[in-house]
Amino acid sequence: MKCYEIMKCLEELSPKSFAESWDNVGLLCGREEKEVSSIYIALDATKEVIEEAKAVGADMLLTHHPMIFKPLKRVSGEHFIGDKILTLAESGMCYYAMHTNFDVMGMADAVAGQLGLEDRKVLTVTFEDGSIREGIGRAGALPAPMTLAECAEFVKSRCRIEQVKVFGMPAETVVMAAVCPGSGKSCIEDAIRLGADVLITGDIDHHEGIDSVEQGLAVIDAGHYGLEKIFVPYMEEYCSRKLAGVKVYAAPEKEPFWMA
Repeated sequence: MKCYEIMKCLEELSPKSFAESWDNVGLLCGREEKEVSSIYIALDATKEVIEEAKAVGADMLLTHHPMIFKPLKRVSGEHFIGDKILTLAESGMCYYAMHTNFDVMGMADAVAGQLGLEDRKVLTVTFEDGSIREGIGRAGALPAPMTLAECAEFVKSRCRIEQVKVFGMPAETVVMAAVCPGSGKSCIEDAIRLGADVLITGDIDHHEGIDSVEQGLAVIDAGHYGLEKIFVPYMEEYCSRKLAGVKVYAAPEKEPFWMA
């Protein structure tokens, strides 16, 4: 299957038009005409991931976070990003990223589905075209009312996370949840506006956490990786189902840091 045919299939799921203007999505390295017989899927294009993709003979690397994000003035082995680009090019591997377009069309509903949220609505609208209103995150009712402490355990169980950081009183009851995979600090005001009792997200710092609680919104910080790691099995299933004859490899789940 040609690279451009695979790109068309990926963009049927998550059109590039849904990406934020500051983002960098799509084919970031390689030729559209390349014949692709195998794809390696990961959250990030780390050096380790690229080496694993090479080891299995992948023709294409597919990630959520774009490796090429800030402008580059040169591509050389002197810079770690340039070195990775050269490795991909020398290996003849295409590289495609699905970031905020997948956040809007894929990630939000996938995590909301994991948590069983009911009567879902868009958390933060980022795209409007006539009757279409889409955006980052989802808000909806939890499967049942529960305490914040119970909700934290629920998130850990459903999302396979060892630990979460919680802002709020353990015994308070939460009914409506907002979820924003990745970094959700920009969604706090929308979660409050929609009447959510708890925001489940990542990358919340001290001040954002305590300020949210003072405004009546508890926060469960499940980590940036904790919620977004669903990208790999989600896209593994999608590509295996949609791309007949293409071998699909998935990067193993691996936390990016550890606690001492």
